[in-house]
Amino acid sequence: MSQEKYVAYVGTYTHGNSVGIHIYDVDVEQGKMEEKKVVPINNPSHLTVSADGKFLYSIADEGVAAFKILPDGDLEPINEKWIGGMRGCYVEVDKENRYLFVGGYHDGRVTMMNIEKDGSIGEIADGIFHTGMGRSIAERNYRPHVNCVKLTPHENYLCAVDGGLDQVKIYKIDRKNGKLQMADILREHLESAPRMIRFSKDGNYAYVLCEESNAIDVYRYACTQDGPQFEEIQSIPTVDAKEKANCGASDIEITEDGNYLFCSNAGVNTVVIYQIDKKTGMLEEICDSKISGNYPKSIAVFPDDKHFVSLNHDTNQITIFAMNYEKKYFLMEGKPISIDQPNCIYIHKLG
Repeated sequence: MSQEKYVAYVGTYTHGNSVGIHIYDVDVEQGKMEEKKVVPINNPSHLTVSADGKFLYSIADEGVAAFKILPDGDLEPINEKWIGGMRGCYVEVDKENRYLFVGGYHDGRVTMMNIEKDGSIGEIADGIFHTGMGRSIAERNYRPHVNCVKLTPHENYLCAVDGGLDQVKIYKIDRKNGKLQMADILREHLESAPRMIRFSKDGNYAYVLCEESNAIDVYRYACTQDGPQFEEIQSIPTVDAKEKANCGASDIEITEDGNYLFCSNAGVNTVVIYQIDKKTGMLEEICDSKISGNYPKSIAVFPDDKHFVSLNHDTNQITIFAMNYEKKYFLMEGKPISIDQPNCIYIHKLG
């Protein structure tokens, strides 16, 4: 791994001092990041990289933006496209680099975009507005809010996590005609406000992070002839019961080896680490500690699985930690990195 080179792309809100996507050289073994450039773009609140590593796609005020990734990790703008609704909050791309999917928090819309052979974003293939009412009296939680769109392991379906409706809507992807078709609805607990979904490395389990109930709901997952099958097998809290009123679970990520799941909690400003039982998919908490900042909006685990990074949105900083799984603790590596209102991060292997 010492010969492999990595960069980190960090998206920020740009109504302050930041101007776009910050690019960092990453020293994986030492747990360090060093900024080398900022690429201008308006409010890149979420971003991702294509499976072949050639292109980066980002949310922008104008819709979505495409960049070519250069050999040194620098970004070369390709184009921008409107998504047919209000600005998005989450972006996902399939392994064939054929379609781009966008989740809309503000208007509850799921958008499917064409991707051209040169990596540029094409026209809108399909778009669906979620409808209905949740059961919370909180303004942000009673109407549709799509927090996350994530493809299932075999990419037959798209999961649209709706925190306002307390649902994960499952869409079958019609690749021939470029359409989304409703296949099923995973109904989360009332007023749980689901925020993120992740799948285990073997594809047999799904983990749904719920912002309001401060819990991770674990499902056994299978793709069958009758459609997607989700069976809940566990619900584990991200904070103690006495802290729920002041907490909002914010992000989850799974290590490369599939052994651990990391979760960040805003409000109480902690990261919790769970060990994954690969036979059952269930979680066991092994570590819970403060991250020395406010509002850990996003987290990422380094490719060595020994370090992780927390983007502390309200204190304008990135903190990096070294993990000791055997002794069940983590410690900060070096000083916090100053950055204005960080939102998202993607660690990319070059070459």
